[in-house]
Amino acid sequence: MNQITKSLKQTINKKMRQEYYKLVGSSKNVTPAEIKKAYRQKAVEFHPDKNPGNKAAEDKFKKAAEAYEVLSNENKKARYDQYGHAAFENGGGGGFGGGGMNMEDIFSQFGDIFGGGFGGGSFGGGGSRGRARVKGSNLRIRVKLTLEEIANGVEKKVKVRRKVMAEGATYKTCTTCNGAGKVMRVTNTVLGRMQSASTCPTCHGAGEILDKRPKNADSDGLEFKEETVSIKIPAGVTEGVQLKVNGKGNSAPGNNAIDGDLIVVIEEISHETLKREGTNLHFDLYINFSEAVLGVSKNIDTVTGKVKIKIEPGTQSGKILRLRGKGLPSIDNYGNGDLLIHINVWTPQTLSTEQEAFFDANKKDENFKPNPSKLDKSFFEKVKDMFS
Repeated sequence: MNQITKSLKQTINKKMRQEYYKLVGSSKNVTPAEIKKAYRQKAVEFHPDKNPGNKAAEDKFKKAAEAYEVLSNENKKARYDQYGHAAFENGGGGGFGGGGMNMEDIFSQFGDIFGGGFGGGSFGGGGSRGRARVKGSNLRIRVKLTLEEIANGVEKKVKVRRKVMAEGATYKTCTTCNGAGKVMRVTNTVLGRMQSASTCPTCHGAGEILDKRPKNADSDGLEFKEETVSIKIPAGVTEGVQLKVNGKGNSAPGNNAIDGDLIVVIEEISHETLKREGTNLHFDLYINFSEAVLGVSKNIDTVTGKVKIKIEPGTQSGKILRLRGKGLPSIDNYGNGDLLIHINVWTPQTLSTEQEAFFDANKKDENFKPNPSKLDKSFFEKVKDMFS
């Protein structure tokens, strides 16, 4: 990739990284409290109750909520600041455009931000306002990837055992909180009567309790089922990266509940001959003394198959050959890293009588005397080049 193209991509990605901050009306170097305050102002401005029938305002409301969902989470914000939207592509736990969040998701997660001026549930009134939607617990799995899969991106199908609503299970309105999901308590204090709200102890905020329990269901009306889940993994992921598949965790009890998410943790399988360093790959190539003197062609491993390289006559041990673009792709779309081939000349440890005589006769030969030129770099210069 030439410098102009790389610079252009960096500029575009930088603008994309600023997009979420723009959506919530904030900037990068602010406190969580300031981000929350800025988001609330945007949410109130584009709130559908305030803009009935305005599709554009509703889209902006959803996009602002999606941006806040990332920026209000310390880990997600750090990934976004580093990689931009590429950190959440292909199931990476987010995604631009508001497609992953609906109105109920927004109010279940951020309903406390809107205060008392708007409903905390569905728009247009109704008994669900103020009731928090209960979300099922998340599930976590580990997926092992080869370097080849990391290089190209891959779609994995995994079997997940998750809790789902049992067939035939029905729910009814909780009699303790009358479907509100909260109970009000009045306490007498020296300052007067204080009213407070807390999560209903019977339905745990769902507003519903189990009515009919099928034979194989647990006390919440749920049962375990095995499901095959497809996971799209983007190219360039690293060890420990976590991807999120929305709605593939455990279900929660109730007709109005939200399924939890499936968290996918990436594990990297060590390659037999290639070593990873960020987006660059390293390959140790051993050649014998004769090959170093006379030159040779060798087939070496890459993540896209074998390639043939030419070793020039007189190659010294420690020389590093760089194959540009033959490394791994960058997750933030900056292009591919390089493959660095480390040449190691193998000195024979056992010689025949004739071989010993040959080398002994050439000890003082001018062609065998070390005579490094300016092109033969020292060890420290090679290390510097390797990391440049």
